[in-house]
This record gives sequence, C-alpha cells and structure tokens, in this order.
Amino acid sequence: MGFFDFMTEDIAIDLGTANTLIIHNDKVVIDSPSIVARDRISGKIIAVGKEANLMQGKTHENIKTIRPLKDGVIADFDASEKMISMFIKSIPALKKRLFTPALRMVVCIPSGITEVEMRAVKESCERVNGKEVYLIHEPMAAAIGIGVDIMQPKGNMIVDIGGGTTEIAVIALGGIVCDKSVKIAGDVFTNDIVYYMRTQHNLFVGESTAEKIKIEIGAAIEDLETPPDDMSVQGRDLLTGKPKQVEVSYREIAKALDKSIQRIEDAVMETLSQTPPELAADIYNTGIYLAGGGSMLRGLDKRISQKTDLPVYIAEDPLRAVVRGTGMALKNLTKFRSILIK
Repeated sequence: MGFFDFMTEDIAIDLGTANTLIIHNDKVVIDSPSIVARDRISGKIIAVGKEANLMQGKTHENIKTIRPLKDGVIADFDASEKMISMFIKSIPALKKRLFTPALRMVVCIPSGITEVEMRAVKESCERVNGKEVYLIHEPMAAAIGIGVDIMQPKGNMIVDIGGGTTEIAVIALGGIVCDKSVKIAGDVFTNDIVYYMRTQHNLFVGESTAEKIKIEIGAAIEDLETPPDDMSVQGRDLLTGKPKQVEVSYREIAKALDKSIQRIEDAVMETLSQTPPELAADIYNTGIYLAGGGSMLRGLDKRISQKTDLPVYIAEDPLRAVVRGTGMALKNLTKFRSILIK
C-alpha cells in the first residue's frame, strides 16, 4: 500500500448550489462560487468560480454563465465535472505535482437526493481521478462540523440552509432519524428580493445585486436590536427604462422574505412533529443548530426560536460548517465509516 499511499491525496468537497468548498490537508483551499462561464462558439470553459461570478448577468451572446448545480443536485453534468476538475487543479499543493494524483474524496450530498442524482455526483468525482469516493449526507456533515458528537444516543436537530436546499434533520446514534429537505433556501431568498424590488419599487435588479442586498441588509424579522443601515440599490427603472437608485431598509427585505421563511419554519415544525418522543426530550434540552449561509440572515435564529420555543444556536463560520464536517469524516474514516455511503 505504501507507494499507493504516497500517490493518493485526500480531499473533502462540499459541492454546493451556491458555493463549492474543498479541504485538503485540514485547510480550506477552495472557497468559490459554483459557477462557470463557457464560450458558446468553442464550448470551452473560460472562467470558473469568483471570476465567472463577476460575469454573471453581464455577458454578451458568446459567453454563457452556468450554475451547474440546481437545488443541491447536478443539473449540468458536463459543466459540473469541468468545474470540479478546475477547482481541484487549482489547489496550490496539487499544482506542484507532475501528474494528477489519485484522489480519495468525501463529498456531501443533500439528504433528499435520488439514486440517479447520487450517481451523477459520484461519476463526476470518478472522472476527475477520484479512486475512492465516499458520500456523506449534508446534515450529518453539518452536525460533525458544528462539533456535535453524532455517535451518542442523543438527539440533535440540525437545520442547514444552503443555496439550493434547506436540510432539516434529527440525528442520533450516527444516523438520520427523521429529515426533510425543502427547496427553499438562499436562491429563493434572492429571487424574492428581485420580485419585491420589481413590484414595490418598479426597479429591475439582477441576481448579483439582489444577493448583495440579502447579504448587506437581509433580515428575517422586522425589529432587529442592531439594525443595519439602509442600502442604496441601483438598477433599471421599469417605467422609464433609465438606470435609477432607491434606498431600501432591512424591514422591507424582512417583508420580502417572510413567506419563504415561513415555509422553512413549517418544515422545521413538521420535522419536530415526526421526532420520536425520547429524541424530542433531548432536543428540548439541546435546542436547534443552524448552519449554512442562510443561517446568517439577521434575526432568523430569534424567529425560529420564537416559533419552536427552543433555543437556537448558529454554528461558528456557518458557511464552512458542512465542509469542516466533511473534512473531519475524511480524517476519521474508520470512526465514521458507518455514516459514509460508498
């Protein structure tokens, strides 16, 4: 095995709808938007990640920006494979190697994923030289990343709000007891904001701008203790066709997102109602853990807490909780063998 070990590199990947993160040697080496830009004529990928992200919504007819993942699953097989391969090739430590090393990978997948979608992820990884590919369910990875000891006979509830899906799971004894995966997450929030700006302000804004609004002043409740300042938003006036600017407050965004957040709350409530009583007792004591980018929405923890009457905790560095957990699973393959899908 010795020589083969020397040739093999371990990487952990969180292949997200919005962002892809890769851990190599216990460090996050890639943290980039999951987006590629393709030249229409030659079919070549001209940019990936942050570079391609800057092009979004600003392309001419010869360039197309593609987000290869939709709702947490691979929608464009070819683009996703190229994207993964370009990310792996740009890992600094692997650049020095003469030829691409064989890779041992752990990749995380949404819990509500079908067999076919699962195989798509696996095949994508095998094509970029993944010799051993393990899959791990996202809520599981998030729990490990948050620092929950998932092997204990104790219930923990994880709510992971990503870009494409929100994963809600109750975890005990190294397994998922009940889970729910809803397709309402960051992308839907962004679209809600686009729609709101359009209907309330007659302002047409692009997705990148809407996302910026979400990050700068996004909120889940209308009375925050430390409110962010109002934000000036530029876009196109739908009536005159001229570019214009309006001021937007966090209260408006809370209004815009209200319906979608309600649906996430309902999913949380439903999962709680399916939880076995012994685990419900545990959750009463441990509370709910939030992970993923969506958990950074101001006041969301408070709102879920009011709805469920449970304490709600946000993971530290919630954007990286899942990839951290995936990396830990990779490091302790033997310990976590039971929760990985081969």
